[in-house]
Amino acid sequence: MDYFSYHSGELYCEEVPISIIVEAVGTPAYIYSKRTLERHFKAFKEAFSFKETLVCFSVKSLSNIAILNLLSSWGSGFDIVSGGELYRVIKAGGDPGKTVFSGVGKTAEEIRYALEKGVLLFNVESFGELKVIDKVARELGKKARVSIRVNPDVDPKTHPYISTGLKKNKFGIDSEDAIDAYRLSIKLENVVPVGIDSHIGSQITEVSPFVEAVRRLLDLMEKLKDEGIEIRYLDIGGGLGIRYKDEDPPHPSVLASVLKDLLEGFQGTLIVEPGRAIAGNAGIFVTRVLYVKEKSGKKFVIVDGGMNDLVRPAFYGSYHEIVPVVDRGENMDVVDVV
Repeated sequence: MDYFSYHSGELYCEEVPISIIVEAVGTPAYIYSKRTLERHFKAFKEAFSFKETLVCFSVKSLSNIAILNLLSSWGSGFDIVSGGELYRVIKAGGDPGKTVFSGVGKTAEEIRYALEKGVLLFNVESFGELKVIDKVARELGKKARVSIRVNPDVDPKTHPYISTGLKKNKFGIDSEDAIDAYRLSIKLENVVPVGIDSHIGSQITEVSPFVEAVRRLLDLMEKLKDEGIEIRYLDIGGGLGIRYKDEDPPHPSVLASVLKDLLEGFQGTLIVEPGRAIAGNAGIFVTRVLYVKEKSGKKFVIVDGGMNDLVRPAFYGSYHEIVPVVDRGENMDVVDVV
């Protein structure tokens, strides 16, 4: 649910007309609803309350510092993929100790910065990265807490551009190699394996891929237990979808309910990393029409925003609803908005 609605033919954000906001700040502009963000964050917090859970907002989905500050004030942790995102989290008043560092391309400088700031753990994506984390931690005289990101080879049934849990994807370490990664982490003097992680994709509209991924992680955890490795953090990632047009994604409570029995025996901390499901429909992008141009039988409506402001439709042909700020009840034309 979001708090954008029409009143007397005019679009409002909560109780404020959009036209009043753009009169003050101009266009193009992003406008966010605090009430929507809070509702969606609390939906995850409450859904997973059956287990000690850290909800880590995925910063890549919305890195606006004011928004991160709000989330931090509600008790959110953060999932980051760069040193720059960690800087934003800290700038926003977020707690590095409730921040997990994901991403396939961490540099030594970023790892150093994260260790100095005291991030909760690193979600490790490769054997090479594990060795670099150990080296940097040794130079700093620190112990780095790590979680291996396991690629469970589960089809998330989403667009291939945002699928991350199949063997052919660049993310994570294949399940059959993961135990070797943990064995290496035990041998490394400045690395402490404390968690296991998986993130299978984005805009997922079914719960079955999550269930299968978690089941495979739990199976792997049993094997690790036999090796003397106890997992304290189980990170199931994010990726729950939202409605853009006719999708019917599950509510966080539905996802939590189907995972509850599976997770009954896990005694540590559960980590979930929602991004889009919290922020995706908590904001709008407002543009102003500049020109209408007809060419070769086509009508183009030219606005003052570009692909750099709203990349999704151009990036992978995704649907994104367009509505007028003031609905005059006129007949609609089929046009290209550019």
